[in-house]
Amino acid sequence: MSAEKILVTGATGETGRYTVQRLVERGHAVRALVHREDARSEALRSAGAEVVVGDLLEHDDAIRATADTTAAYFCYPIRPGLIQATAYFADAAKRAGLETVVNLSQISAREDSKSHAARDHWIAERVFDWSGVPVVHLRPTFFAQWLLYRFSRATIVEEGIIDLPLGKGRHAPIAAEDQAWLIAAILAEPAAHLGKTYPLHGPIEQDQAGIAAAVSEVLGRKISYRPMTVPRYRERLEQAGLPEFLIQHLCAVFLDYQDGIFSGEDKIIAEVTGQRPMTVQEFVTLHRDAFNAVSTAGNAVSTAGNAVSTAGNAVSTAGNAVSTAG
Repeated sequence: MSAEKILVTGATGETGRYTVQRLVERGHAVRALVHREDARSEALRSAGAEVVVGDLLEHDDAIRATADTTAAYFCYPIRPGLIQATAYFADAAKRAGLETVVNLSQISAREDSKSHAARDHWIAERVFDWSGVPVVHLRPTFFAQWLLYRFSRATIVEEGIIDLPLGKGRHAPIAAEDQAWLIAAILAEPAAHLGKTYPLHGPIEQDQAGIAAAVSEVLGRKISYRPMTVPRYRERLEQAGLPEFLIQHLCAVFLDYQDGIFSGEDKIIAEVTGQRPMTVQEFVTLHRDAFNAVSTAGNAVSTAGNAVSTAGNAVSTAGNAVSTAG
């Protein structure tokens, strides 16, 4: 095992737990930062990671987590506090002398974004840049995991439809599993990537009708796309009790999606890792059992850095509803 230790934050989230797995498999010593001890943290420990409990909004926790590490994956949920957490982490990274930080941002991150969360991600990128910490920014499109989150999966299973307010926009869903391959590769050998910003996409760009057809192909039954309006979807999210910060973000980026901001196909994952990311068909096949019935599994909109990013970015809301990886 390598003597150099790599820190993974949001380690129980989608991208985090897969990144821990990839790094351990490659023989790296890994420190996993989690919010609490539970079955998920125990699974990380059993896999070979050192588990520490902490909060990215606590400066002392960030300093303690980064101590004696050489590189780190930074992933923050879609909730207020990102800029503060980033400043704390950048300071901690400088104190520890980290050789690289891989920062999970969002494809919608830009200075004029209507989403407060996406604009925060743009500012957070700048904070890392200004700090002088060697950094690589990742900007994923919507995760393939969207298909597993409660609202999407329930309508697929129960009604045979995907009903999202995405209009005729297009994207290439990117699985958290595939993002982790890239994250681990950069953390292990960062030199060629420092200072770069990579948009992350799956291999095939499709509209929602095309994604529905791909899901149909695997499930062996007709799945259709039924567009929903953004105001109607907002009502659904409000009725589910999601935080307003998350709702505002989702409604803003749904419009971004319709405007083409989430579009694109993979140009970096296959090149760096040697394997292309999964297609929708391959992702659904991998998670086939999740589409047999609607249960509590896969319901979360996680914020521990799970999947929306940051996503991915993941979205968490006390464990239940939607994720936005970008």
